Order: sequence, then structure tokens, then C-alpha cells
Amino acid sequence: MRQTLEAMQTELYATLRQRIEALATQPTESLDERAAREAFDELLEGLNQGTIRAATPAEDGRWITHPWVKQGILLGFRIGRLVDYSTERFPFFDKDTYPLKPITLADRIRVVPGGSSIRTGAYLAPGVVCMPPMYVNVGAYVDEGTMIDSHALVGSCAQIGKRVHLSAAVQIGGVLEPVGARPVIIEDDVFVGGGCGIYEGCLIRKGAVLAPGVILTGSTKLYDLVHERILAPPPGEPLEVPPYAVVVPGARAVRSPFGEAHGLSLYTPVIVKYRDARTNAATALEETLR
Repeated sequence: MRQTLEAMQTELYATLRQRIEALATQPTESLDERAAREAFDELLEGLNQGTIRAATPAEDGRWITHPWVKQGILLGFRIGRLVDYSTERFPFFDKDTYPLKPITLADRIRVVPGGSSIRTGAYLAPGVVCMPPMYVNVGAYVDEGTMIDSHALVGSCAQIGKRVHLSAAVQIGGVLEPVGARPVIIEDDVFVGGGCGIYEGCLIRKGAVLAPGVILTGSTKLYDLVHERILAPPPGEPLEVPPYAVVVPGARAVRSPFGEAHGLSLYTPVIVKYRDARTNAATALEETLR
């Protein structure tokens, strides 16, 4: 019975994909708005429930990007109209297609009061904790037991795994265009220290630890002291941080005469070790806080 339901769902999403891809190519002046609204509403429901994702893991560890999902999100901006969502003390103006995400007690998400916002079209699994102020944008997927700490941003379409800790002021970049670009992906049990920035489709593999202040972009080179190697993104692919790597901010000397004369260096992230029992103890989340 379960396989039958999954097959039906796959077929429904294949049809929805075809509709969205066709609508996305139509000029705005000739766009069938009713059809676009219907398709967008179906997409939004799937995103809110976590049954549709901007990227999904394959059995071999690869991540597969689904450009049609981002096409649908962009379609929602095209057809949306600016409306007033304001309350007495909270001015709020946005597209009518993108209100705040509807959340109830049954969702089992802790959203601590104090200025946090979750946009509709984002999925937060049961057990997620949101500390104020934080923001989760459309298309994001946040799995069970993850903590999003104060002043943290989870950008559009970012994929966050189970039991991840996004510490205070962490910035997870979003991606909507180009639609084929991979979003930032953080796998299970990753610890991201305060003030880190992860952008441009970086993939942080399971169990990695990023020390406070680490900045990673799609073109960043990562220096591995343990294995004495340089990890550079393959052509056309973003950076990938290995499983259980412990990454800290480092510096690389500028070898030009001017750089040497002035003692200049450039920022670079460095793998100083791979996760061990001591690292696990230092990064463990207190379960009672959940």
C-alpha cells in the first residue's frame, strides 16, 4: 500500500513539475494566472509539508538539485501582489503568495518569542528549535532536532539535516537564481560555530565542525593539514567539506614582494583534525534545552 501511495505521489509531482516548467516560460503578459496560482499553491503545500524539496540526497551520497522547484518559487513572486499583513504594532508588507508560515502546536516546533520569522514554503521538522531573532526563507528544509540560534539566517532553498546546530549569527546563503544552482546543503550532526557564513552551494558533510568565524563560498579552497592536501571545488561544482572535518579560520601568506614586505596574508579555512570524542563533548547540545 505504501509503495502505491509513493508511486501516486511521484506521478503527481511529475505532473506538477511539467505544469510549473511550462508556466515559468510564459511571458508575464500572457501568463495564465489562474493556472499559475493553482500550480504554485500545490508546490507551496508540498514545500510546507516537506514532501517537495529543492534538493534531495541519493543513495550514493550525491545530492540532486530540482530546478523546477525554484522555478515554482520564482513563479510565486511573479504572480504575487503586494498586500498589507500588518497588525497594530507590526508593519508587514509582502507578496500575497508569501505570508508567514502557518504553524500550530501540533507541528512540535519551538519558536521562542522575540522577533523570529519563518516564511511559508519552508519546512521545519518536529523538534526544531528557533531562538530569537532568526529567519528561515522560502524553500528551506530543516530536519529534526536542529537548533537555529539567535540572529541566524537560513536562506532560500537551503537544506539542513538532523541535529544540526546553527550557532548565533550564522548565515546560510540562499539560492533562487540561476535555478539550476545547488543550494547550500548541511548534512546531519554538523556543528556550525558563531558568525560562520556558508554560501554558493557549499556542501557540508555529516558530522563536520566549523569553528566560529569560518567563511565558505563555492570557490573557496580548503587546506587539510591532516592529510596534507588542498580541497578545491571541481569545475562547475561548489566546495565540499569532508565528513567529520574540524575546520577553523586560518591565513595564507601573500608571496608577492609587496605582500612579503608588509607581512600580508589572506584568509583561508583549514582542517586541523577530524572529529573525535573530545570534539563531540565540546560541541554537544544540552538535550534539556530542546
